[in-house]
Amino acid sequence: MTLLAVAVHGKGLVDPEQPVFRADDEAVLRGAVAFETMRSYAGRPFLLDRHLARFRGSLAALALPPADGVEEVLELAVGVAPPDHVLRLYRSSFTLAATVAELPANLEQLRARGLALRTVDAGSPPGLISHAKATSYAAPFAATRIAQAEGADDAVLVSGGRVLDAPTANVWARLGGTLCTPPLGAGVLPGVTRSLLLELADAQECELAVGDLYAAEELFITSSIREVMPVTSIDGRPVPKGPLAARLQDELRLRSTP
Repeated sequence: MTLLAVAVHGKGLVDPEQPVFRADDEAVLRGAVAFETMRSYAGRPFLLDRHLARFRGSLAALALPPADGVEEVLELAVGVAPPDHVLRLYRSSFTLAATVAELPANLEQLRARGLALRTVDAGSPPGLISHAKATSYAAPFAATRIAQAEGADDAVLVSGGRVLDAPTANVWARLGGTLCTPPLGAGVLPGVTRSLLLELADAQECELAVGDLYAAEELFITSSIREVMPVTSIDGRPVPKGPLAARLQDELRLRSTP
């Protein structure tokens, strides 16, 4: 994604090619910068209140300074952005910044064909800050690279036979007519799109095993940028492309329309 604009609290808009974070910023050095990623439709960040609530929860979990000035940096960044874009918010030990980037170009093509996923063993996920959204994504991104090396689009993280998340998305499976998503906890982030779908759909939080993914009547992932993305294979096994993902995608888009 091409970076289009950067706004920094106390500095205003800055050149996207210029450095923003200090070299001695402990949060940057340790991969503990809190962040949020959201999608803007027609110049309006979608579900902003929920994103900011999660952001402040991450700040508390990571013992980072408060996000004073967050509305200002968001307004500056959105003000120079195209109508539809990716909006990110970062808070380190010293810096509060917002960035604007282009949306991935292939989202609708992927939605039309569906994703191929591979399960990857995540080991034992850490529990202390499991609900915080921080930039320490080395292990999940390694899982994505492993899955892609095997011909898949993305990974599904598994721990002790229990399904967790995709690296940057929540996982959903329809089993026996019931829509399920793993409960929050270590290795399962409180996705903002996940929270909306739990309101829109007749869904339940339930433990999922890898075998449940193989037996699913329908499988999809959700995230702020990819929205509702159907899955058509898992570990090389075909998964039916059912109607629920498309219906929920339509409902999400209706909610996002100003």
